[in-house]
Amino acid sequence: MKQKIDSVLDTSGLICPEPVMLLHKSVRELSIGEVIEVIATDPATTRDIPKFCQFLGHELISQTNNADISYRYLIKKS
Repeated sequence: MKQKIDSVLDTSGLICPEPVMLLHKSVRELSIGEVIEVIATDPATTRDIPKFCQFLGHELISQTNNADISYRYLIKKS
């Protein structure tokens, strides 16, 4: 079953700490249980976004690295 996505945050071209700062702002606007898709090009997000989820208690549903040097995350607000 395909995951329903409620919001998309494209941080392509931005570098640390901007992707996580924008994610923090975007997650605040979601309701509990909603899912945000984050698209990033900064390799630091592979470390920063999982730590963000762990620290704030959100569920990192998936984390994928794409061949075009981008990263995709699905996060459910808790």
